[in-house]
Amino acid sequence: MASAAQKRIKSISYAKYGYLFILPFFIVYFFFQLYPLINTFIVSFYGNGPKVEEVVGFENYKTLIFGGGRRETAIHNSFLKSLGNTFILWIGNFIPQIALSLSLAVWFTEANLKIPGKGFFKVVMYLPNIITAASVAVLFLQLCGQSESNPGFINLVLSKMGIVKYDPDSTLYDTIPLIQGVWESRFVVMFIQTWMWFGNTMIMLMSGIQGINPSLFEAASIDGASSGQVFRKITLPLLSPIMAYTLVTSMIGGLQMFDIPKLYSATVAPDEDLRTVAVLIFEYFHAQNDENKMGLAGAASVLLFFITLTLGIIAFYLTRDKDEIAKKKQRKKIAKQLKQESKQFGGFSI
Repeated sequence: MASAAQKRIKSISYAKYGYLFILPFFIVYFFFQLYPLINTFIVSFYGNGPKVEEVVGFENYKTLIFGGGRRETAIHNSFLKSLGNTFILWIGNFIPQIALSLSLAVWFTEANLKIPGKGFFKVVMYLPNIITAASVAVLFLQLCGQSESNPGFINLVLSKMGIVKYDPDSTLYDTIPLIQGVWESRFVVMFIQTWMWFGNTMIMLMSGIQGINPSLFEAASIDGASSGQVFRKITLPLLSPIMAYTLVTSMIGGLQMFDIPKLYSATVAPDEDLRTVAVLIFEYFHAQNDENKMGLAGAASVLLFFITLTLGIIAFYLTRDKDEIAKKKQRKKIAKQLKQESKQFGGFSI
């Protein structure tokens, strides 16, 4: 029999203290995440006139998606241009990023390779991820140049090699600089994004590879499988969950790309060629004219949210484990058959 003290201890509930400890997170989340998110949906239905209290329905969405008059068509074209720039910059940095990260992850986790200083190289490759985007943008602006009076270190090196002709006395180029142009500037932004994030992606893929059962690699080695066959038949299929996570997180970050394109747009490349949807939303939000573009900024944010959500669902669908889904269907089918058979015997299974 339990004593009175033991009964009293058992009757004390400590759950309320757990709720108190996690309460600050929910308070911060509500004020800085949930409320702005809900307010963005509300503002997206407001008009662009001086009275933002007047709700005008889906006019902002119609303007961004379909256009209309001269002003609406200009806004529509600007949104589509920014959306195209966003996908170009994201795809252009994600493909080399995932290829480089996967190659390095497989290389560093290879048991037969004894790489000296492996930990040092991992740290060095991850370091760009913790550097602020503003610092990186300023660094590459100085390297690549942002005006004819300040051509940048790389353009000066190219001029010494004879690739770019530059006259320092007149500060004029005889030919167009290779690092200052539409696609050249886009390539620099793609390179910056790849350089900053491939270390983080590499670490995640390495954790996924190290989570694979080593006996599978040992069995493949005993059977005489080559490294390419091991990668295609074992590593890559079992990495599908972490690959899906990497794809979705990279897509979310890429579609919200703001800092590097905004800061690097000080080059001679036109702003509209590096303007992403996030940069467009920032410009609408800080518009200094008489028109209140808060509604358009909110509508663009909501559209970007649904585009990201749709692409994320598609990515999860394409990278799902088909074998596991087939096994679940088979188990459900067997359970259903057993249930039907048990009903035939009055609810008792044989």
